[in-house]
Amino acid sequence: MKIENSLTRFILRGLFAAGVCVAGAVLGASSALAQADPLADAKYVGEKRCLGCHQVENKHFGHTTHAKVFRQNPKNETEKSVCEACHGPGSKHAIDKNAGNKDFLISFTKEWGTPVEKQNAQCLNCHSGDQRIHWPGSTHDTNKIACSDCHNPMARFSASGLLKKPSITETCQTCHQQQRAEFQKRSHMPVPEGKMTCADCHNPHGSVTRPLLKADTVNEVCYPCHAEKRGPLLWEHAPVRENCLNCHGPHGSNHDKLLVASRPQICQQCHSPSVGHPGTFYNASATAAAGQIGGAAGQRVIGRSCQNCHSTIHGSNHPAGARFQR
Repeated sequence: MKIENSLTRFILRGLFAAGVCVAGAVLGASSALAQADPLADAKYVGEKRCLGCHQVENKHFGHTTHAKVFRQNPKNETEKSVCEACHGPGSKHAIDKNAGNKDFLISFTKEWGTPVEKQNAQCLNCHSGDQRIHWPGSTHDTNKIACSDCHNPMARFSASGLLKKPSITETCQTCHQQQRAEFQKRSHMPVPEGKMTCADCHNPHGSVTRPLLKADTVNEVCYPCHAEKRGPLLWEHAPVRENCLNCHGPHGSNHDKLLVASRPQICQQCHSPSVGHPGTFYNASATAAAGQIGGAAGQRVIGRSCQNCHSTIHGSNHPAGARFQR
């Protein structure tokens, strides 16, 4: 019996020591987690506690889609907390001495200093998938653009989307000044007139392409509006089939039809002038001596548009349209 009792005491001591070690490890991990994320052990205090100080913010927030959803039809306990659904649990922030501590609240302004990754993670808790499926790794994501750089969920400045500006175009042009200038050129996409927006061609939340196009290629973006250029065509113009941007600027140009250069110069970038072609300078007597015809005709059409003759330059279905003349 003495041996058994000694063995039992030895086992119990070992278990007790192991329990102390495990408990210590748990407490140590919890302490490390609290240091890494100050909100790890914070508690939800409820919307009423927030409204005690933030009455002005609530006045603007009450008109937004978020406020109506969180208050009238929340889908989980987090959304029921309204303010804390986005800003995180507020027990530490609500304490007077901690109210100004920027570690105890997730904020969506540059001045507050919450990391962009943490801000966007709060938004993506609800707004993941669908149009945002390609957000990770997209141009905006890698350049550390925060959701709050384009959206303002705390006030209703736009008719839809909770944008920071009244329209999509104005919001995009806040950063994209070059494109804003291009839309002011004499030939431009009808964006300034309000007939189009940037989102008609681009998906700002991510895409498989670097320019965030809404399709896999430039041509696939253009074809929904320019269906007559889609084909299939019996005679195809190679640069057209390759990329519309070979000849056209996507936003605006000072040349006709959004062309990147005036005609005939744009054609002559690929088609080197040949002796005897009506649109080139050459010596009429020399060509006549060489047995070529049309010497004097060239002088009358120099500098004219190639499309005066090659009218179906995007492609032709006519059996005799190999040179895009019909």
